[in-house]
Order: sequence, then C-alpha cells, then structure tokens
Amino acid sequence: MVGEELTEQETALYDRQIRVWGADAQRRLSKSHILVYGMKGTITEFCKNIVLAGVGSLTLVDDRAVTEEALSANFLMPPDENVCSGKTLAELCRDSLNEFNPMVRVSVEKGDLTSFGVEFFDKFDVVVISFCSLATKKLINERCRKLSKRVSFYTVDCRDCCGEIFVDLQKYNYAMKKLDETTECELQYPSFQEAISVPWRSLPRRVSKLYFAMRVIERFEEAEGRKPGEICIEDLPAVLKLKKEICEAQSLNESHIPNALLERLVTGTREFPPVCAIIGGILGQEVIKAISGKGDPLKNFFFFDSVDGKGIIEDISDPTPKG
Repeated sequence: MVGEELTEQETALYDRQIRVWGADAQRRLSKSHILVYGMKGTITEFCKNIVLAGVGSLTLVDDRAVTEEALSANFLMPPDENVCSGKTLAELCRDSLNEFNPMVRVSVEKGDLTSFGVEFFDKFDVVVISFCSLATKKLINERCRKLSKRVSFYTVDCRDCCGEIFVDLQKYNYAMKKLDETTECELQYPSFQEAISVPWRSLPRRVSKLYFAMRVIERFEEAEGRKPGEICIEDLPAVLKLKKEICEAQSLNESHIPNALLERLVTGTREFPPVCAIIGGILGQEVIKAISGKGDPLKNFFFFDSVDGKGIIEDISDPTPKG
C-alpha cells in the first residue's frame, strides 16, 4: 500500500470521509481487498457500508439460489423475479452493489468456501464469513492464520433479534488518539478455536448470556449434522438437554443460559432486518478501523439483543500467558 496515492477522482468522491478520518486512512481503504461469504441480510448491510466507504475490491462467495427468506432480509435483491432467474445470490448482490459505488470492484467467486486452499485467502486483507457451521468457522480462521501476512478475520451471525460478531486481528497495532496525544497500541487476539476453548468457569460472572447460548446452538447443530439455522421448536428439548450437559461439564450454573433465550434462538432462525442494519453497521465500522489502523478495535466478541437494546463487547481470551 505504501506509495500508492489516491487518484484525483477518489479524492473528490471521498472528500467528506477524508475530512473525518484523513487521507492516509482513505488510501488504505481504497487499496484493500475484502472477501465475504454468505449473502444474508446482515452481510448485505455490511457490504453496502464498505462499498460506500470506498474499499478497493469486494469478492462475494455464495452459490445459493434466491429463496423467500433472502427476499425478506436482503435489500440487494431486485424486485423483479425474472431478473433472479438463473443467478446466484452472490451474482445478484454484485449487480446491485456495482450501482452503489462504481469505483469499487465487486466480483463473484464460485465454489465451496471450505474447498479453497490457504493460498486463495492470501489475495485478501479481510475475510468475513456469515452463518457458517462451527467447523467452517474454525477452518477458515485457521487458513487465514497460516498466511505470512496478517489477514483480519470476522464471523457474524444474526438470528431473529439477536446478533453476534467475532473478531480475530491476530497481532494488531493501531493508533489511539485522545485530545492532542496519539498513543501506539498493540493487541493480541486469540483464534476462534482458542476463544471458544476458554473454560466457562474462568470467565467473568457477568459475561453475556448470548455468548453461552450461541455456543450451545453451534454445538447442537454440529452434533446433529445440521446446517446453520436448520433447527426448530421440536428440537428445543434436545437443545435444553445439551445445555444441561455442557453446563455440568463446564461447572457453570444453568441460569447463565436462560431457557427462554434458547427458545428464541431455536424458533427465530431468520434474520430481523432492523437488527441486520445494526450488526452490519457495527461490522462495517470495525472492518474500516482494522484497515485504516485508526480507532480502538473491538476485542473480540460483540453481542446485540433488541429485547433489551444493549450492545455488549466481551473479551473472551485465555488469561493464562503462553510460555
């Protein structure tokens, strides 16, 4: 990125943003390459935000055909059903995003994300995956970490009126400005596998209940061989049984995972568009921070529940220093 200046056209188009975060931050954005998997409602909100912000390129991966659910939560879907015929979700979203900002290169990559080798991810600065299985989250995060360069990794899930973001920036340096002073800071992030492996009994007592509930749902879907969201009210007794088993194994009081919360996650597997806008907005903001190197980044989980209207950041990391 060093030495590549903004073009005259970019400077004119992003003038207002440059006034907010500076020309260097905008230059970094304009030269960045983002990979996104899973064109759900939350992800489309995120894509809209970063395309308008002016990233260099955005690559979409999602070979699925259009469904009724996609039409209800994905505002990038064209209203004319004839346009949708024969095209994948990624292709339709690409066509719409190209109209938002023609200076951003939006492309589609076809194939199964898990089949892409480590070298494929070397082309990107940021990888964002949505609504993936537990195994896929671990796998893609691991492949990003195997690269010689740092690739920022994010997962995002939105179920009904609840949402979760996980962030792995590996070893991350950034500048934090307070008043007239700028401080250079460094954060060390755990991988997704490392984060969810932290014993529950070692976590602070007031950790978000959504953290525990999402782990139970992940474990259930993995054990049953289900895709994310392939769960219904008939599964609730089995989910509650699994919760009891996990809480006993983790020495955690079952009251930390309310049955009512699990019931909401089991029955409300579809996305709620207003929550998509909130989670997608937060995710876009965090990716812009990571690329620009400006601002205090999120470490390492973010949770939102529209029932209480609260957004909570949790640092789920192993407190034991590695020797």
